Amino acid sequence: VATAARRGIPVPAFSASLAYYDTLRAERLPAALLQGQRDYFGAHTYGRVDKPGAFHTHWADAERPETDA
Repeated sequence: VATAARRGIPVPAFSASLAYYDTLRAERLPAALLQGQRDYFGAHTYGRVDKPGAFHTHWADAERPETDA
């Protein structure tokens, strides 16, 4: 996949397969942005890696306090 990318050869199936494999072996997935957007727009909660539980941030408040959900 890397050689194809360097040479400008499109290999979407191989790239997607490699990305899928990377998610299977990843310790943490990049879902933090999605969780933050869901919390901002719909008052959903999000998880943190440093504390157990679910949290909600009051985004409209200038100090942005965080509460346990």
